[in-house]
Amino acid sequence: MTQTAPVRRGPGRPRDAELPERRRREILEVATRKFAQNGFAATDVQFVADELNVGKGTVYRYFPSKEDLFLAAVDQGMQQLKTVIDQAAGQAGTAIERVELGVKAYLEYFDQHPDVIELVIQERSNFRDRVRPTYFVHRDANIGPWKDLFQKMMDDGLVRNVPVERITEVISDLLYGTIFTNHFAGRKKSLASQCEDVLDILFHGLLINGKREAHA
Repeated sequence: MTQTAPVRRGPGRPRDAELPERRRREILEVATRKFAQNGFAATDVQFVADELNVGKGTVYRYFPSKEDLFLAAVDQGMQQLKTVIDQAAGQAGTAIERVELGVKAYLEYFDQHPDVIELVIQERSNFRDRVRPTYFVHRDANIGPWKDLFQKMMDDGLVRNVPVERITEVISDLLYGTIFTNHFAGRKKSLASQCEDVLDILFHGLLINGKREAHA
């Protein structure tokens, strides 16, 4: 009797290697919105799971606690901010254009992502024991190339000779204050007009040339 060779099972559906990272991003996007809407204390992880049509355990598999989920959402917002600024500034042809495009990208990002501002506020109020808020951790980590840029602008005679730390701190504080003013008081001008105002005061100051030299 002839024996029939055993039929080999074909491979099942190939594993989606990108699924974990895609699922993680989806969870964080929903979590950002839920935390911004309800606040940290009033947001249950179940809210996030329900919107994604997954079990609560799936969310906890990626983020062991609600605190981990919240802080990861803030961190993702800051990573996205860096990406959009780098992409915008990378299209510049000159150092001045790089600053202009970076400022515009910063303001546009928070204009389009008000939920991220809410999370920045909530982190400060709910996690006061943190040594350094996430926003400032990322700012300090990413400020180096901008210091180098302003130093080069100084060396090239484009800006006056002042400590680069002073320049970057003042610009950073100006922009940080602007996003909160926009968020709480409402932006009365168009974003383009606001960017123009910020850049005009930044590059040209207030005093006219003769008075500027006399004051200095």
